[in-house]
Amino acid sequence: MSAQSLPTPGLAQEVRTTGRLALPLVIGHVSAGLVGFVDNIIAGHHATATLAAVTTGTALMWLPLMVPMGTLVALAASVSHHDGAGEHDRIGPLFRQALWLAAGLGLAMFAFLSLAPYALAPMGIAPEIVPGARDFLHGIRWGLPAMALYLCMRNLSEGMHWTLPTMVLGFGGLFVLAPVGYVLAFGVGGFPELGAGGLGIASAVTMWIQAVLFATYLARSRRFAPLGLFAHLEPPRWSQIAGLLRTGLPIGVTVLMEGGLFITTALLIARLGATPAAAHQIAINISAICFMVPMGLAEATTVRVGHALGRRDGAGVLRAVRAGYTIVLGTQAFAAIALALFHQQIAGIYTDDLAVAGLAGSLLVLAAVFQFPDGLQVMSAGALRGLKDTRVPMLLAAVSYWGIGMPLGAGLGLGLGYGPRGMWIGLTVGLTAAAVLMGWRLHHSRRRLAWMT
Repeated sequence: MSAQSLPTPGLAQEVRTTGRLALPLVIGHVSAGLVGFVDNIIAGHHATATLAAVTTGTALMWLPLMVPMGTLVALAASVSHHDGAGEHDRIGPLFRQALWLAAGLGLAMFAFLSLAPYALAPMGIAPEIVPGARDFLHGIRWGLPAMALYLCMRNLSEGMHWTLPTMVLGFGGLFVLAPVGYVLAFGVGGFPELGAGGLGIASAVTMWIQAVLFATYLARSRRFAPLGLFAHLEPPRWSQIAGLLRTGLPIGVTVLMEGGLFITTALLIARLGATPAAAHQIAINISAICFMVPMGLAEATTVRVGHALGRRDGAGVLRAVRAGYTIVLGTQAFAAIALALFHQQIAGIYTDDLAVAGLAGSLLVLAAVFQFPDGLQVMSAGALRGLKDTRVPMLLAAVSYWGIGMPLGAGLGLGLGYGPRGMWIGLTVGLTAAAVLMGWRLHHSRRRLAWMT
């Protein structure tokens, strides 16, 4: 991005504002990543087959979850736009319609995971992985409607520049998941030993507790009282829901394009056996935790860009974009260095299996390489969402991840026999293509700001 005439003091202030907004988001998202970390630590020490089962089950769980995650981001962008324009009376009705949308998406996810176990064997998943993956999916599916409602409430709060609940409830969930997951996986205190299935049930319980607590907070908080969020129940209004879908569904598909790349990679690697699947899960879990930082920054940038757009402040939009890039370059440099230097030590935390740890360490070196393109592409996508530019980025994501990344990864990993390392090379190239194309689209979209004063 060219600096043009943006003043340095304005940029420095915007960096501080974005940083303050993003910090609770980042901490909350990292805590969500630590949920997977806790699951994997427990599963890895239970058995390699359990870790591989959680890997496969988690991949199939995230496949449907990507769509509501992205779709409901439209609520944050719309709320921040209304807030910037002073249209606070429109926020409550919009939120209630978004709850209807979230409920429908949650039920669709439940139905998907009810059927997904029947596809495990036909997909060629290694036989020793199938029973545990099936049990994990049967357990966690009960929590996905709660997760969809939680995402709706989180986006409402973040759109109003209030990100603390994401952090508090994110970390609070860990205090439920860790003990309940351990008890149900290992069979402590008279409970049956459920392995991967126990971790799925523990995750579902955690999701419902988080959703109920978030709803209670929004209903009782003085901060949100003027919005009348739960003032009355309204029937679905399809025009408002359709408006959210027009903006949000392309975001959901874009998120699915990227997430699907990683998910399909996990499922293809699971065809190679328990050891490659477990090693991939370790590396992808650490990568996911690292990704939570730029994702939180991108969401904060979405809000800042949307708020500036609402008040017709073109210079403010550009400052918000530049601030996001400034911060994310620093965070990704730190992550890349940490993974490059300590990859083997990190892998050793997860498992005592030397074969799994060795392969996972080599994959973490590749993860260090894609930190920069991963951070830049999600930051560009976040800024574009703030501008409500979502359809073209969806197409660019399809080209990057499925036209470039997946064919290359599958060709190297399965066709030429490079295994998981070949698949990860494909991931890296796909993310790099996305970073270039999303950056180009954001630069191109700047001309939409010409009408602003």
